[in-house]
Amino acid sequence: MIKRTEIFATFITLAVIFSPIAVMGDTAEEIQQQISEQNREIEQLNAEIAQYEAQLASASSKKQTLQNTVDQLNLSLKKLTASISATKKRIATTELEIKQLSQGIALKEHSIANNKKGLAETIRRLSESETESLAIQILSATDVGGVWADIDSSARIREAISEDISELAKQKQSLTQTKTTAESKRADLVKQQKTLVAQQGSLSATKKAQSELLAQTKSQESNFQAILAQKQAAKTVFENALQDLQSKLQYTIDPSKITPAGKGILNWPLDKVRITQKFGNTSFSLAGGYNGKGHNGIDIGAQIGMPVKASLTGTVAGVGDTGLVKGCYSYGRWVLIKHDNGLATLYAHLSEINAYGGQSVGTGQLIGYSGQTGYATGPHLHFGVYVSSATQIMKLGDATNKKTPCSGALMPVAPLSGYLNPMDYL
Repeated sequence: MIKRTEIFATFITLAVIFSPIAVMGDTAEEIQQQISEQNREIEQLNAEIAQYEAQLASASSKKQTLQNTVDQLNLSLKKLTASISATKKRIATTELEIKQLSQGIALKEHSIANNKKGLAETIRRLSESETESLAIQILSATDVGGVWADIDSSARIREAISEDISELAKQKQSLTQTKTTAESKRADLVKQQKTLVAQQGSLSATKKAQSELLAQTKSQESNFQAILAQKQAAKTVFENALQDLQSKLQYTIDPSKITPAGKGILNWPLDKVRITQKFGNTSFSLAGGYNGKGHNGIDIGAQIGMPVKASLTGTVAGVGDTGLVKGCYSYGRWVLIKHDNGLATLYAHLSEINAYGGQSVGTGQLIGYSGQTGYATGPHLHFGVYVSSATQIMKLGDATNKKTPCSGALMPVAPLSGYLNPMDYL
């Protein structure tokens, strides 16, 4: 017969044998030291980014010259490079934190598994010892005091088993919480990787814009100023033709098919918002801009290469580049998205397009990068909200007798009643 005192000794021995073991690889202290170092480097990069932002703000307020425009692009490149480095550091930090959590998970899993083994072996031996009844054990025992000692040991074993079961439950709960934290860290890592991809795309768009500017102007200030004057003259001709077309288009708007105005119906297309011109009769339009007919969208200041995102789930109705038509200075590179709520949104002056006609896009999905294509006095995003059913994508020359350099350019157009104030929906 197996004595309960022997079982109790076995229980203690198993608890020692199956104690948690160290996980191979970097120690917890080493990982924490690496995390701290990464965080220090991220702080330094953030300070650099803030410095570049301040310099960009100062450069943007200066007169538009070739040198100043190039300086802004160089500052944007430096800022984007620092942002990419900071994001890479954040990704590395998150990976280290996941590694740290994985070590904790491995230790807890090992502890739970070993405790289960020890507990199972103890219960098995205790079960074997209890095959005989207490009366038979007392009658057959040569030492009755020993039997009572065994009974006392049994009570202590049961108490220890109960405590061990409780400890297993706590370990399991702790493991679940650790896994949940690890899963959250992995989700954060995926988000950071998407941000990095967008930043890398922004860097490419900014470099391309700089190359195009220098090639177009041949690095001459006189050429740059001549191009600006040419853009201004061509823009005036374009706006006259567009206004003529918008006035001629006839369309009866059905309010029941358009979502009522309300804040938050549309998301902002840029992460950072700085409105440089509002909708309608702005001071710029009243001074002669847009032929005095009002601004058909809002302008959001943004350095070249900033990620532009869909304001709402929808279908890309079309994309285009009016710059492909020589001498046409209007929307430049543009994307039009139609939404199920009766609205359509336009994103213009893009440096790069990251969408295609017929594509289904979700709210916040990357569709391009901000720029200065077409006619723009500075880098920004032109954001327009249209009545979807009243909007067509067409060549300007197909519907107006006024021949302009933009006659062959494909673009979204609507009657004057088809333009809505974006601020009523953002």
